Amino acid sequence: MLSVRAERVCREVTALAGSGVDVARLHRQAIELVGRTVDSELTCWALIDPDSLTISSMTSGPNRVPADCEPLLAQSEYGGHDPCTFAALARSGQTVARASDLPGDVLAGSFRQGEVWRPLGLDREVRVVFTVDGMCWGGAGFVRSGPDFTDREVEFLSRVAPALASATRSAVRDGVRPPAVAGEPAVVVTDAAGNPVALTAAARRWRDLLGEADPGRLPVLLRIATAGVRSNASGLFRARVRDAAGGWVLVRATALLGGEEDRTVITLEPATDRELTDLVFAACALTTREREVCADVMTGHSTSDIAERRGITPNTVHDHLKSVYAKTGVRSRAGLVARLRPGASDR
Repeated sequence: MLSVRAERVCREVTALAGSGVDVARLHRQAIELVGRTVDSELTCWALIDPDSLTISSMTSGPNRVPADCEPLLAQSEYGGHDPCTFAALARSGQTVARASDLPGDVLAGSFRQGEVWRPLGLDREVRVVFTVDGMCWGGAGFVRSGPDFTDREVEFLSRVAPALASATRSAVRDGVRPPAVAGEPAVVVTDAAGNPVALTAAARRWRDLLGEADPGRLPVLLRIATAGVRSNASGLFRARVRDAAGGWVLVRATALLGGEEDRTVITLEPATDRELTDLVFAACALTTREREVCADVMTGHSTSDIAERRGITPNTVHDHLKSVYAKTGVRSRAGLVARLRPGASDR
């Protein structure tokens, strides 16, 4: 019975992805489908930037996490100490993690458990990541009170995770576009807790853009970037996140040196064509050599030019292109350029 339910969800999720829905709608539908088997009081599904493993956007279930808890969740996710973050789960190669399976001392020391879930009366959690071809495209967390998540529920999530991963990647591939706003980047300086202490006028536009559907989005993002800088040995943070309209924004942060207090400088700007093209390449599961050939095709190089530039034969170029056509669902160079150019799906 469990396998039948899982197969049904996989089919429906795959069909949804094939219909061209965006990530938010895909995850809203998937929340309903999975919720028929895995009961929870709160569930949030994340789109994850596969390069930085940063949450790019969130889709909540019927009950939303209280707004005042969101900064705390950001701290737990990116502070560098909490167990079973989405990034840690993705790096471990594990698909599903149940909080109760953690060692007692580790669970007792969890910031997320102690500062977010327990004050809300929730004491059970399970998390799943959506990984395909070695890259993580999303994840979901489920929390509830009372009975723990069962082995059957964990097994169900393990069975449906691959289909959810492929569907999420497909939704990203078909919906990569620049953000709705362009022009001057926003610059924000934050304190050690991620609170803004100075910002440029452009930051107001970005606050409105990012917060159109979620008024608290920018403050949470500032906390994420600040925590990311402080937990990274390089002192740098870089991630692609989505705005309210589905466009992609590049967020960069670095520690500000020389002052008496800890400060972080954060910039927000439209993701460049190169950033977006790299995202499409990843979403199409292209190899390094296939990406090189595609980049040459997009700049107008002929087969012989590509062969010479890459030190391969023209026949090998054709072989790479045939593989790329199969992965991207096109039949010609013109179709390939249209598929790979950021925002092409909107034209």
